[in-house]
Parts: sequence; C-alpha cells; structure tokens
Amino acid sequence: MEAAPGAVVTKDMFVMEIDAICYYRMENASLLLSSLAHVSKAVQFLVQTTMKRLLAHRSLTEILLERKSIAEDVKVALDSVTCIWGIKVERTEIKDVRLPAGLQHSLAVEAEAQRQAKVRMIAAEGEKAASESLRMAAEILSGTPAAVQLRYLHTLQSLSTEKPSTVVLPLPFDMLNFLSSPSNRIQGSIPFPNPSKPVEPLNPNKKDSPML
Repeated sequence: MEAAPGAVVTKDMFVMEIDAICYYRMENASLLLSSLAHVSKAVQFLVQTTMKRLLAHRSLTEILLERKSIAEDVKVALDSVTCIWGIKVERTEIKDVRLPAGLQHSLAVEAEAQRQAKVRMIAAEGEKAASESLRMAAEILSGTPAAVQLRYLHTLQSLSTEKPSTVVLPLPFDMLNFLSSPSNRIQGSIPFPNPSKPVEPLNPNKKDSPML
C-alpha cells in the first residue's frame, strides 16, 4: 500500500512531504472483518499519523541520512497497533522526501558556502606550506652566494626557454648586490655624490669693509 503524501514538521521546524510504502499481510481474517470496515483506509491513515509523530522528533539531516532506521521504527510502531486487527506489517519504506523550493535554494546556498570555505582553507594551507618552503630556501641561499648565482642563471634560462620571444638583458650579479645594498638607497638605487657648496664669484665692484 502506498500512503498518500503528507506534510511533516521536523524537530528543527522544517516542513516537507513524505511518501511512504507499507507492506502488510492479513493473519486473522475473522478478527480483521470484525475489527475494521475499510482495511486499506485504516492502514493508510495509521501510516500517515505514525510518520508524522515519529518524524516530529527527527531533524532534517537525520531524515535525509537515516531513512532505513526511520522506516524500521515506523514498522515496529505500526505492527504494535495492527496486530490487534489481525494484520502483520512486513515492511515499510520511505519512498520520497519532497522539500519546498525555498528550502532547496537555502540548502544549496549553504552547501556552496561550505564548499567555498573549504576551498579557501585548502588554499590557505597551501600558501602556508609554500611560505615555509620559501623561508627555508632563503635561509639556505643566504649562506651560499654561489647557489644564489646558479639560481639566478637558472631563472634566466627558464625565461628564455618558456618564452622565446622575450628579450632578457641579464645584469651582473655583483651589480645587483651593489644596487640593493642599504648604503646605496639614500638617493635612489644609484648613489649620487653629495653636491659641494657652490663658491661665490668675486665681485669687483664690492667695496671692502671699513673695518679692514
């Protein structure tokens, strides 16, 4: 028997529609005929009310992830009532869970936000690992000037190989060190001589002081 879809309110106040299927058999026909007038309607109403009662104590996540255990709880609850009517419930299944369009959009936005946050965390961890590797490499290169020179030449070779159209004009490494030294950063990259104080020209018309 397929129960009609019914609205269910979960523990976290979400509204959804549940489709359920119930498999049962008649064990005692005489007891059944004396107890119920409409068997299918009675079982259908019982399934709907039982589903609403049990799912009201479950959250949305539990309903979506624990269908099998919920169906087993519904079966036990139904069988405890239908045994009085001479009916044995064999199995119950949750066929479909229908969410409103607004709730589906909210869940999609939340899932996308969680994915974006996870991507940012992974990128941040990668940047952290890269910075640690660069720090260690800088410490090693700072103690070996020859390694710095080889790294510089290797970079130039990579540029000429990957981009043949690029024109690279290498500078001597000693000049780069000279330009990047702190003492040469006072007046730009290239040191300029301090201008001396200009000498005033002699004025022939200027008279001597009376004191002289």
